[in-house]
Amino acid sequence: MSKVTTIDLGSNSFRVLVYDYKKHTIINEYHEIVGTADGLIDTNHISNSAVERIQNAIHKSSEQLKYNPKECIAVTTAAMRIAKNSDSVIRDIINNTGLKLNIIDAEEEAKLTLLAIKYALKRENILSDNFILLDIGGGSVELIIHNNKSFYTKSFDFGIVTLEQLHKNNKDLLIDLENRKKSIKSYLGLLDIDLNNYKFIATAGTPTTIASIKKGQNSLTYNKDEVNGSVVNLFDLDNCIDLLNNSNDTKKQELFGTNKKEFIEVGIFIYKAFFDVLNKSESIVFDDGLREGVAINYAIAKT
Repeated sequence: MSKVTTIDLGSNSFRVLVYDYKKHTIINEYHEIVGTADGLIDTNHISNSAVERIQNAIHKSSEQLKYNPKECIAVTTAAMRIAKNSDSVIRDIINNTGLKLNIIDAEEEAKLTLLAIKYALKRENILSDNFILLDIGGGSVELIIHNNKSFYTKSFDFGIVTLEQLHKNNKDLLIDLENRKKSIKSYLGLLDIDLNNYKFIATAGTPTTIASIKKGQNSLTYNKDEVNGSVVNLFDLDNCIDLLNNSNDTKKQELFGTNKKEFIEVGIFIYKAFFDVLNKSESIVFDDGLREGVAINYAIAKT
């Protein structure tokens, strides 16, 4: 069996993929909330407690999935790009786990995620040369405009975790997002592209959470085969907000897992902001993302 293990350490999540790069199939996977960016806005540093959670996740996942951290291709994104102590954090992680994390820039992150989505569209038999891809991260949001001739990428310097840390209530958050929508519209205006015939595709935890709940599942154990390629609309986003605000703690834990209620709300409000800016009524959802893109990129290099 020809396999590669790829890891995506984001601003909130730690995701592992064991991948058969010849057959382009998933062998195994792992996902855990580690809160890499907790406290980052206030301190500009990755905290000791976050480093401990990351290292614990590496040990736990390597035992569970039977992979060697020293042999992985591991990337990390916005939180490590922002943090002033990222170099020392990466040294600590490699010294204690053997895992070497590579900080990639926003453009590389977007290209690898785009690669994953292009493969996912083929897998799901969704034909589209023209699409808009939204990747809602913890520390940044990546927007990719793709057509059959070229693509444009833009990284916006806000995400679920960073906005949750900046704003203590939804009123302030929504005011902030209104201002950020102006800069997004300004960027799209510079491209001078008619986006009416572009499909709206979204990846990462917020879209998959909404899609899984629409399917009668939950964000912890959802069936990826059913979520991938599914469609959500603004009603589905509002339904999740309603569940967050009107369900008891047991029900919220069952549906949304250990993610803070505030993180989920912020993610949904960011998602809604892009629905508005792009003037879209529905969005196609995929679980595929950066870790899949890293694995596919490796597969291409091996052929």
